Amino acid sequence: MATGTAVDVVMPQMGVSVSEGTITKWLKSEGEEIAADEALLEISTDKVDTEIPSPASGVVQQILAQEGETVPVGTKIAVISPGDGAAQAPEIPPEPATAQAAQESEAAAGAEGETPTAERVEDAREAEPEAAETVERPPEPAPRAEAAPEAEQAPAPEAEEAPAPEPVAAAPEPDGDGRPEGRFVSPVVARIAAEHDVDVSQIEGTGRGGRVTKKDILKHIESGPAQATAAPAEEVAQAPAAPAPQKQPPAPAAAPAVAPAGAGETVEPMSAMRKGIAEHMRRSLDTSAHVTSSIEVDMTKIASLRQKLKKEWADAYGVNPTYLAFVARAVVETLKDYPWINGEIRGDSIVTRQFVNLGFAVELADGKGLIVPVVKNAETLNLLGIAKAIADLAKRARDKQLLPDDVQGGTFTITNPGGYGTFHGTPVISQPQAAILGTYAVVKRPWVVEDELGEDAIAIRSIMNLTLTYDHRLVDGALAGRFLRDLRERLESLDESAE
Repeated sequence: MATGTAVDVVMPQMGVSVSEGTITKWLKSEGEEIAADEALLEISTDKVDTEIPSPASGVVQQILAQEGETVPVGTKIAVISPGDGAAQAPEIPPEPATAQAAQESEAAAGAEGETPTAERVEDAREAEPEAAETVERPPEPAPRAEAAPEAEQAPAPEAEEAPAPEPVAAAPEPDGDGRPEGRFVSPVVARIAAEHDVDVSQIEGTGRGGRVTKKDILKHIESGPAQATAAPAEEVAQAPAAPAPQKQPPAPAAAPAVAPAGAGETVEPMSAMRKGIAEHMRRSLDTSAHVTSSIEVDMTKIASLRQKLKKEWADAYGVNPTYLAFVARAVVETLKDYPWINGEIRGDSIVTRQFVNLGFAVELADGKGLIVPVVKNAETLNLLGIAKAIADLAKRARDKQLLPDDVQGGTFTITNPGGYGTFHGTPVISQPQAAILGTYAVVKRPWVVEDELGEDAIAIRSIMNLTLTYDHRLVDGALAGRFLRDLRERLESLDESAE
């Protein structure tokens, strides 16, 4: 959005269900030049970590939200000026504060049953010294005619000294109904407040303009009954004329206090992505009846085929034919015969599909995040196409270039911890899917095979373990066993025609 000659940068909508984002890093500082579409900052949501490009070329005039701050979608977080000197023009920030002061003057006068006028707002500004005292003192039981001017004067310090810290302290003052005037509450904060029966007006906000952030309300809940002592003090400061009853969080519902760090311990806040992972994993375990089955697969033929394809694919396509690509291609073919494993439970119904959107769990830098980008309509791709799609998504995930659409719509997921040598695991299902496949290390082992004469013999073979974790509400053990059996047969019989 343009503001005069400048361009506003707002927190983007990163998915339909995402209502806020956390700024993890500013890649440019105030005063630095930036080109259109050049990376300006990195944000984190519970769905995806990504870089946000600049909407215009120019100079970073203002940064309005700091690193670590969580802001609602659509909030202005920076201003880009053209860089030709016009950047100085918009640098007059008192206007929003003046508007807020006028709004609070209206509220104060309106509380006494009168309609404020422009003259009264001007009078309030001129009467600043008296107003400072009236804000700190509770009003005495005086006639209504005298109470109204005092109420009109109350917001004057904010209108006159917008940049000073005093107005910020005065902004959250509740009005006659116990509700803070002009305080913005994001959908996430409102939801948390409703779940824990918390009155947002009792929380001191640390966001811009005294806004209560997600961190503020979580800290309030974690502190338990200790926060409740602040409520009576605020009620005393209000007019004694029958204030509306304040909802107090019940003592048993208060979360236990978090233990402070002990000797040798380091405490760091959870990122938005880590919080999202924690919530999703817990919800999945609470939703699905998790069962895991496993099977061993002889990957010797595929190991030989990979060696033949490596140089050809690297030279022609810049892609490595990984074991994961072979498994993914076989999974897509097998899922055609097992629609329930590619389906989901939706209410009291079973939903099946004629397409396969294949998700791949990708570890982010330093193991501090996990994201599942999705290859859409994987049934339309051959082995090379799947290998290229996996490589592209993995690279963009680690470079924080994924879009919200890249991590949505999955119908079946594959996770590949075998790259680190692990041979077994019990992955957690990605909701609302019905199953997730785990692929593990390919290990050379002595294996009983049948020789040319039909006799048993021992040979060295490349063996991989596969696990299928499935939702037993929809998928029975026998169905999962048949799926793994058919998947193994496809992998062990794969040849060069699979390209």
